[in-house]
Amino acid sequence: MRFLGNLLWCLFGGLFSALSWTLAGLFWCITIVGIPVGMQCFKFANLSLFPFGKEILYAGGAPSLLFNLLWLLLSGLPLAISHAIWGCVLCLTIVGIPFGLQFFKIARLALFPFGSRVVVTA
Repeated sequence: MRFLGNLLWCLFGGLFSALSWTLAGLFWCITIVGIPVGMQCFKFANLSLFPFGKEILYAGGAPSLLFNLLWLLLSGLPLAISHAIWGCVLCLTIVGIPFGLQFFKIARLALFPFGSRVVVTA
């Protein structure tokens, strides 16, 4: 079931989501200081391609908070808003609700990505 969900996800919005994360990562990697942030974006682009069967655990400390604030101001807000809008649109139909929930999961991650881990569920 996870495979089918991920396949349909890629066709109906997941590819767009992964491309937006990849684009943000490329912009961050332009400078040497932004490379760690860009690498984090590439990890989440992978999550955006195949979100079914994965959970996000949130934790972190002071360095994560500082990176999250910088991220929120420069890249996080537009990514979170676009994912939240897609989630709302997909939740208008019964069939789209599971996909909309995945967009909401990624929107929350787009707000505060640092200090979070992606875990594969059984």
